Amino acid sequence: MDELTLIQKVAVWALPVLFAITLHEVAHGWMASKLGDQTARMLGRLTLNPFKHIDPIGTVVVPLALLGLSGLVFGWAKAVPVDTRNFKNPRSDMAWVAIAGPVANLFMAVFWAVIAKIGFTLLATEPMIAKFLIYSGVAGITINLILMLLNLIPIPPLDGSQVLSAFLPKQMAWQYNRLEPYGFFIILGIMFLGLLNLILMPPFIAFQQLLYSIFGIR
Repeated sequence: MDELTLIQKVAVWALPVLFAITLHEVAHGWMASKLGDQTARMLGRLTLNPFKHIDPIGTVVVPLALLGLSGLVFGWAKAVPVDTRNFKNPRSDMAWVAIAGPVANLFMAVFWAVIAKIGFTLLATEPMIAKFLIYSGVAGITINLILMLLNLIPIPPLDGSQVLSAFLPKQMAWQYNRLEPYGFFIILGIMFLGLLNLILMPPFIAFQQLLYSIFGIR
């Protein structure tokens, strides 16, 4: 996408980013609702309206800054509130709520792969529309795979930590979850040391190539 102007990049990335972070949070709330906690539903967070989920920093400032600086984008939305007291099995149910977000991103990556494939089929007859669909599809695959894999890292408060916590002995899980206030700084430290790319890139490339192969995206 290096040949695109900044305005074109914003146009290409806007919908994939908004839907990636919105549906990620809706998936958490939907799963919580299915397991007995209606907090997100009562607060109007089980909606695809992105304005209900937008975090000014994570949804707007960070993605735009990254787009301008590196061309690679990720972000986050306001976390959907969950009250574990409403669950029958709080630890295991919370793990299901946590994993719902990354699973939603995986399904969205597949959706955007379909969009990219449609773009390639239109390339000969409708090149302008086709290019927009291809670029948007690739952007959608990218942002959703990054969000899925990033959130699976078991560092509190990322989703992977909630899954891991469900399998730890209660005392160990309690100690482990005490890392949550420091999780953001741990992630920043990993990024600063250049380790985040080492963690994310191998599975990202594997999933990306798998989707490209399945849908014939070249």
